[in-house]
Amino acid sequence: MRRAVAVALGAVSLVGVLAGTASAVPDPVTTVDCLTQSAGDVTTLVDPASPGVPAEVPGASCLAP
Repeated sequence: MRRAVAVALGAVSLVGVLAGTASAVPDPVTTVDCLTQSAGDVTTLVDPASPGVPAEVPGASCLAP
């Protein structure tokens, strides 16, 4: 039982080492520009006429690469 667990852990470790690194990095200038444009949408977070959770928080789409 211990040997099977050790082999499985070793295989998972090997796959982790061989995996490539993440290369998606958001551009800081574009992110700041997008956040300043969506700053006006913050007022839509709290709407007394239609209470509830908004579909998307303003600025969340700016963080996607």
